[in-house]
Amino acid sequence: MSLFQIFKPKPNKFLSLLVEQAELTVKGLELLKGYLKKRNSSLAKQVAETEKQADEVRKVLIDELMRTFITPIDREDIFTLSREIDDVLDYANTTVDEMEILDVTPTPFMMRMATLLYESSQEIHMAVQRLQDNHPAVASDHAQRAKGFENQVEAVYREALADLFRGPKNFDHVMDMFKSREIYRHLSNAADRQDDAANVIADIVMKMG
Repeated sequence: MSLFQIFKPKPNKFLSLLVEQAELTVKGLELLKGYLKKRNSSLAKQVAETEKQADEVRKVLIDELMRTFITPIDREDIFTLSREIDDVLDYANTTVDEMEILDVTPTPFMMRMATLLYESSQEIHMAVQRLQDNHPAVASDHAQRAKGFENQVEAVYREALADLFRGPKNFDHVMDMFKSREIYRHLSNAADRQDDAANVIADIVMKMG
């Protein structure tokens, strides 16, 4: 074993688990994009399975928090960041669930929102990776980019609602409008959680400074 290997700092278990959570979220949102491109039950099951895997990682993280007296970054920040990342994937899963249950046809607006959510999830993932390898300034840059994507999602959300409620034709059309609105709301909520995650990362960076 080399001296470098002996003295190389061990990876922080909490940040490693957060990286794993963020990576699974990227995977889940990529699957969501595929589902919105072409709805099928196989992709719906893969989204649900990815969400379960991420839940398991979060359970391990919480267990480690409960058993560790001193943490490298604020205990509350670790818990909150994990929760916000988890919520993003939860909303992706409930989006697919409700589309399957309500038989909602994907729209271009949904695809645009999901694509932006995917891009934002990549930024969150990279931000946590940069926290892990002690490059807080770079982590902050990625967090700010994630916040920018959240603004874009909200712009598409408002555009989608304006288009959705433009002249209902009949009762069936009204029902479809309300179903689609619920899906848009889930996607918008996912973006809000990504914004919250980016804010927690910014708080962590500030405390590291």
